[in-house]
Amino acid sequence: MPRIKVLPHAQICPEGAEFEVEQNANLCESLLKNGIKIEHACDMSAACTTCHVVVRKGFDSLEEMDDVEADLLDRAWGLEPDSRLSCQVKLDDEDLEIEIPKYTINHASENH
Repeated sequence: MPRIKVLPHAQICPEGAEFEVEQNANLCESLLKNGIKIEHACDMSAACTTCHVVVRKGFDSLEEMDDVEADLLDRAWGLEPDSRLSCQVKLDDEDLEIEIPKYTINHASENH
């Protein structure tokens, strides 16, 4: 089973977190199930960027993102080459280390 390591985030998980998840699980759902209260304003429908994460380790193990995710991420705050929308990530058998950006932009409701 893959392990997810969440780097410390001042508001969401100040101590960071680490937990095992099922292979093929959704990253956003896995974070929520493990007490990481990541925003997901569009109910995981890829219509906002509030669940944006930066994959610090394990990025290459993930499936490529589709055009919808790529277009949304272009408008995310703090975009990095290894950024993903956690609602669109299905976990492989590789461990991941992720960072939740300090800020988010809700493109679904903030008219950006």
